Amino acid sequence: MPAFIIFLVLAIIIIALTAFTVKQQTSVIVERLGKFHSVRQAGINFKLPLIDTRSRPINLRIQQLDVIVETKTKDDVFVHLKVSTQFQIPKDRVKDAYYKLEDPSAQITSYIFDVVRAEVPKMRLDDVFERKDDIAIAIKSELNEAMMEYGYDIIKTLVTDIDPDAQVKAAMNRINAAEREKVAAQYEGDAQRILIVERAKAEAESKRLQGKGIADQRREIARGLEESVDVLNRAGINPQEASALIVITQHYDTLQAIGQDTKSNLILLPNNPNAASEMLNDMVVSLVAANKINNEDLEGKDK
Repeated sequence: MPAFIIFLVLAIIIIALTAFTVKQQTSVIVERLGKFHSVRQAGINFKLPLIDTRSRPINLRIQQLDVIVETKTKDDVFVHLKVSTQFQIPKDRVKDAYYKLEDPSAQITSYIFDVVRAEVPKMRLDDVFERKDDIAIAIKSELNEAMMEYGYDIIKTLVTDIDPDAQVKAAMNRINAAEREKVAAQYEGDAQRILIVERAKAEAESKRLQGKGIADQRREIARGLEESVDVLNRAGINPQEASALIVITQHYDTLQAIGQDTKSNLILLPNNPNAASEMLNDMVVSLVAANKINNEDLEGKDK
């Protein structure tokens, strides 16, 4: 019985010294007598006790490194660029990643600094904002070419922030505000111009319609006068008397219309009782004289 217990204890010790587990998405390097022996993946693994040693777990998940780089643009503006790089160790490159590179973060940071300070000084500040994707592509291309040799795969590189100097940002904000005010002023000017044009068009249309109305009114008045003269002629009244009678009628119609206007409070009329007859006689005399002059002119032209 004691021998069995001793054997069991020795077995447990041997298993504890030889068996080990590797977690998911990690790998372990096994060295035999200080020399690389194998790469062990997730699951239970075994090694020779006292002869084999295992390394720390190597992370196979995608990792991200954020680097802030200060540099100067072509137009002498200092900016801070935040570059986020995602990288991963492929399972078949674990040996290279473990033995060839001691500090991958420092190496990646150095390449990012080198590429950013080579590309950004070629651009103006506005171009840096517009072409940040081009900068990210250039960084990824340079990192891929360099880091693949050490067993690291660059998944994605992004320029996530561009931060100019505070005074430059304030100046840019003033420029943007002035530009927006300029655009707003242009829109307001266009609106005022359109309003003036439309108002002028409406006024012109109103005048045209008003003139057309007046012309139609006068035409109808002339037609009515012509019909009145024809009726009086058929009644035996000569044209001069008919015209005078129509004028007198229009005169009294006008006075009546003025009297009906509530805003009129004073009308001046001749105080002579014979004023109406004198007015009619004066109009008849005037019409006869005008008719005589016209007849003389016509006779002179015929001669």
